[in-house]
Amino acid sequence: MKIAIIFGGAGYIGSFLIEKLLEEKVFSKIYVYDLNLNPFLCDLKDDDNINYLVGDVRNKIKFDVEAEFDKEKSWIFNLAAVHREPGHEFKEYFDTNIPGAENINEFARTSGIKNLFFTSSIAPYGRSLDQRNENSMLYPETAYGISKGLAEKIHQLWLKEDDSRRLIIVRPSVIFGPNDPGNVYRMIKSLKKGTFVLPDGGKVVKGYGYVYGLVDSFLFTMNRKVPLIIYNYAENPVVPLNEMVEIAKDELGYKKPTIKMSVKLLSFIAFFIQFGFKLIGKKSDIHPVRVRKAGFPTNIKPQYLIENDFEFKYDFRSALKHWKTITPKDFN
Repeated sequence: MKIAIIFGGAGYIGSFLIEKLLEEKVFSKIYVYDLNLNPFLCDLKDDDNINYLVGDVRNKIKFDVEAEFDKEKSWIFNLAAVHREPGHEFKEYFDTNIPGAENINEFARTSGIKNLFFTSSIAPYGRSLDQRNENSMLYPETAYGISKGLAEKIHQLWLKEDDSRRLIIVRPSVIFGPNDPGNVYRMIKSLKKGTFVLPDGGKVVKGYGYVYGLVDSFLFTMNRKVPLIIYNYAENPVVPLNEMVEIAKDELGYKKPTIKMSVKLLSFIAFFIQFGFKLIGKKSDIHPVRVRKAGFPTNIKPQYLIENDFEFKYDFRSALKHWKTITPKDFN
């Protein structure tokens, strides 16, 4: 019997991964280990092939699998992380992402499972005007990026202990898709209202990945019998932000003009908006950190997937078309 244990599996990527694993009948049993049951999993929670376990990866992981299973073909997935920026104190990224990787390593040792899949991030690359691929140096600048880079190294230490083990590390770009209130969805809502502001004219290249394409890449790499795979996930080809805006407006039929402004001026305005909301005890999505991130280039090339003939099904226009068929209410 092949099993999957998905730490942090109740989150956004985890829910789409589980849906795909069930559809493809990859595993006989799936264990979801998370702090709480996220709404993303509501449609899946009654499936007999899924067991839910409430737990915190910051602590020692203790649970028993129900039956005998194939340790050579079963998989552990580490999707658990503190990741939203802004949203957490500096130390919180380290308090979760580092012990989480160490505790999952220890669970892998004691359970004897030979295969581990870790979702890292493009954040360890840091900012760069140059295109980054898997061979590029890592220059993490944020607590999130540093903690993810360290977690990669922690999992690689586990791999080196036994030649029969396998480790896959994916570095996803900004992931978007149905029901996700993230950066791309905020952009789409703002374009509809005519309030979207292109930072510095939108000439920066922003690497984005559609969640269905990301999950396809999981199965693609799992089927390659290689001890260590480290790969980027972004749609190919990536396009500048201003082109993404034009594609979205054309595909969704939005006619309102798009404002252009420098990142410095945007950050200045965002600071006072954030300050004003704090004074009245409310929160605003307009945050100086988010504004500065919008102006950062994330020119990420999925070199490994390109070289190994992965089929990229979702350029930005195709992703929007697919998204509209899955959750049309997102665009109402």
